[in-house]
Amino acid sequence: MDRRVVITGLGLVCPVGIGVRESWAALCAGKSGVGRISRFDASRFETQIAAEVKGFNPEDWMSKKEAKRFEPFISYAVAGTRMALDDSGLRISDENASRVGVITGCGLGGLRFMEDTIFQLRQNGPKRVSPFFIPLMIGNMAPGMISIMFGAKGPNLSIATACAAGTHAVGDSFKLILEGRVDAMITGGTEAVISPSCIAGFNAMKALSTRNAEPERASRPFERDRDGFVPGEGAGILILEELEHARQRGARIYAEMVGYGLTGDGYHMTSPPPDGSGAARCMQMALDDAGVRYDQVNYINAHGTSTELNDLYETRAIKTVFKEHSRKVPISSTKSMTGHLLGGAGGVETVFSTLAVHDDIMPPTINYENPAEELDLDYIPNTARKATVNYAMSNSFGFGGTNASLLLKKYKETKV
Repeated sequence: MDRRVVITGLGLVCPVGIGVRESWAALCAGKSGVGRISRFDASRFETQIAAEVKGFNPEDWMSKKEAKRFEPFISYAVAGTRMALDDSGLRISDENASRVGVITGCGLGGLRFMEDTIFQLRQNGPKRVSPFFIPLMIGNMAPGMISIMFGAKGPNLSIATACAAGTHAVGDSFKLILEGRVDAMITGGTEAVISPSCIAGFNAMKALSTRNAEPERASRPFERDRDGFVPGEGAGILILEELEHARQRGARIYAEMVGYGLTGDGYHMTSPPPDGSGAARCMQMALDDAGVRYDQVNYINAHGTSTELNDLYETRAIKTVFKEHSRKVPISSTKSMTGHLLGGAGGVETVFSTLAVHDDIMPPTINYENPAEELDLDYIPNTARKATVNYAMSNSFGFGGTNASLLLKKYKETKV
């Protein structure tokens, strides 16, 4: 097949900023989006910190009625879509609507709405349950409302593969365009579950950082004193287009998408295998899909959650795939600043990886102070790095042993 896929639009709502350039500038400056939880009273919880979206007014992006009705994971996705479409200049009309689709990833959907509804049900009975409870709780209402509000009538899907969901959504969109089923896709990930049940559940698993006295220093991927991940929220949305479709309308192109890998560990409910074999096969699949050698990759945006096992096992996987090049390729985890957006992580991190390729800047892993045994690669500690990025890989791995990797390439205009 001679079809190629490029990225023409980006949208971000995340803990370090509202909008792409604000977020990217903060990220490259090493600014943390982590602070004390304000969504609810967390004083009784082991973890009292999170990476919340700040200063987001949904009425800036949708009608007052929609802003009041939508759950935040929907609002974030709609706002990100409006940004990405405006950025790309793509116009959806009756003529092309069926050739534009939507796929977004989301891990837990309207969890906060579910909590509130269950409370109302138990306290006041079934008559107090909102008629919008089911429609606005389910994860696929994010792509559903994007389709309805912006008129995209192509494939419409929601991916629910835990922390790999956003990356799977982008990868599946990439393949739909390559197969000729569509010409453009609105894709990415969204999540908004900083809530009592979410924090309590992850605390019960001992998965979250409890560095409550130093919120901005809590997320420290690949560092010796890491003690768990920091939950985050937000959305990252991209516009993917078939190359000639984008060129014909004179679109600005950020990067080309060239490879996608997806595998299953077949090992454990929450832990990756110690040798990182599932993640390694996933990264290798993305390289093979693109026909790119491991030593051509200039930057890896790691899953890098700041948990004891993930960071170690992902490092082992990188060593397996990239061999001697693993000592040379710069690696960073932007979760050190944004926290872990769960199902939204892959969308946000694909946007960051796209900007790394386009701007030739590799964001840092902040809070990196003390090397850890066996974690001995170049994790771009604390300060962003200016360097040519011709190929960038972005990794996401989720509970249930589900893995996803994307490979992006610098786009170079060629004469027709």
